[in-house]
Amino acid sequence: MGKDTRVVSKEEVVIRFSGDSGDGMQLTGTLFSDTAALYGNDLTTFPDYPAEIRAPQGTVGGVSGFQVHLGHSEIETPGDYADVLVAMNPAAIKANAAMVKQGGTIIYDKDNFTEKNLEKAGYTGDPVAEEKLETYNIIAAPITSMVKEALKNFGLDPKSVLRTKNMFALGMVYWLFDRKLKYTEQFFDKKFAQKPEIAEANKVALRAGYYYAETIEALTPVIKIQPAQIAPGTYRNINGNTATAWGFLAAAEKAGMNIFIGSYPITPATGILEELAARKDLGVKSFQAEDEIAGICSALGASFAGNLAITTTSGPGLALKSEAIGLAVMAELPIVIVDVQRGGPSTGLPTKTEQADLLQALYGRNGESPVVVLAASTPADCFKYAYEAARIALEHMTPVILLTDGYLANGSEPWRIPDMKDIPDITPQFADTSEIPFHPYKRNCDTLARYWAIPGTPGLEHRIGGLEKTVKGTVSYLPDNHELMVNFRAEKVARVAAKIPEIKIVGEDSGDLLLAGWGGSRGYLITAVKELQNEGYKVSIVNFNYINPLPKNTESVFSRFKTIAVAELNLGQFASYLRSVFPGFRYEQINKVKGMPFTTVEIKEKCIKILEGN
Repeated sequence: MGKDTRVVSKEEVVIRFSGDSGDGMQLTGTLFSDTAALYGNDLTTFPDYPAEIRAPQGTVGGVSGFQVHLGHSEIETPGDYADVLVAMNPAAIKANAAMVKQGGTIIYDKDNFTEKNLEKAGYTGDPVAEEKLETYNIIAAPITSMVKEALKNFGLDPKSVLRTKNMFALGMVYWLFDRKLKYTEQFFDKKFAQKPEIAEANKVALRAGYYYAETIEALTPVIKIQPAQIAPGTYRNINGNTATAWGFLAAAEKAGMNIFIGSYPITPATGILEELAARKDLGVKSFQAEDEIAGICSALGASFAGNLAITTTSGPGLALKSEAIGLAVMAELPIVIVDVQRGGPSTGLPTKTEQADLLQALYGRNGESPVVVLAASTPADCFKYAYEAARIALEHMTPVILLTDGYLANGSEPWRIPDMKDIPDITPQFADTSEIPFHPYKRNCDTLARYWAIPGTPGLEHRIGGLEKTVKGTVSYLPDNHELMVNFRAEKVARVAAKIPEIKIVGEDSGDLLLAGWGGSRGYLITAVKELQNEGYKVSIVNFNYINPLPKNTESVFSRFKTIAVAELNLGQFASYLRSVFPGFRYEQINKVKGMPFTTVEIKEKCIKILEGN
């Protein structure tokens, strides 16, 4: 009797690829995600990799993972638990066993389950028994030996042969989910155009895994996820760092300016610098500085000279940039500081995600030093809020801190490429050469922004800097003038609230519980709230992208709910901020500080406890 080849349809699935940091799991997950996106599925991904460049091989600390959640309908998160886990070694089982759905499928390379590797992973015997996985669908595939057999006549060295193991595993997953091989084969042809033998070897390994999966009775039935119903347009799969860089490129084009980025490489923000540095064809000037201070100071000089100035960093670097941000506040120069948050303090968890830099972004400078603070919510969303950060900086003549995080930076999702004519215009606040003598701190009556005079423009010579000035730009130590200028700078930031959208509620306009989040936790929170609503709970959600100033209807929205539950990946920073701004409400906290995003289950359980008064 032949193998059962029935096909079943599912609304969504979660797949996790996991192995040693040298097993190519990030590439494997990316290729599967790209194929799913080209097929038309909606998806979100979550790459998870160790901090060490080359962690000890075969250990749990060296495990690299890539999770993808794809579906027929809108996908908001990379998923809580995996339907399918691909494990290339015992450590991958150890690290991920608890994250597989009860009864899920685990595919592993049994050739790697040697006594030595089992010991490295902390096992004394059979991992299936020790992890109590007997009720799961276990596929012990001889991946290593089958790859060696498939490529034995290619004349490749042993290391090159073993580098194709991930493609064998990918081929198995392609068969299970009824995916075509052609997109991945085209990738090999392009990537290895100068080494056709390597391209062919990867193709052979991919096909070998696909055909091997056909023979395994346990890999049935084939799972089909139909394309999602999405708006027409041109899409591409994009991660948060790339989307951030492209948002700045779009802003520069709309403003008629060139970009200058001065940055020091730091995980997980470096991808923005790399992406912008590659765009010399679009007028980008990039400077890889020797340290964080030089990065922001070079960008500040570029802003003074009339560029759209960007600097990028993570939490430790934001601390180092604080004095120069204060200089930007005093000089009232437009600059965007991107903080891709990671686990802290100090070096902390450099490849893990967190939302614990909020209070530093709001208050981490000496003196009265207000800046605009924005936060992106999804990888694709980073485009929008990078654009918004640039628009606000240029139109309001203020520093803007844009907060993303490690999950957003490295995660990806399909992004509908916008038409430039549909993106709002940006009008930089350039000085008018007809108003001479020029007063550098004369202000726009609407926004209180000062006017931007480009050095070298006849008649617009002026002085700015770190010392307090009068409207005319002369240094002043007069108490009344200092208080006047401090109030002007604070009110200028406050008036940005009139130029940003009001906060929107997902769910009923009033009820028992309002779940409030910000930034990258949005997907998990909104998924949890929708499930709670379907179960009859009176729960709604608001997610904040504009942190300082807050949307002007925030207090009105809060007043319609009995309790506000603030969920964030820290110990309560946004909750503390909200209490200080709107003290008259009951706030509960939902916090997590594990270097990992929330799960939908965690949010639901904590919301139910709050509703039940526990």
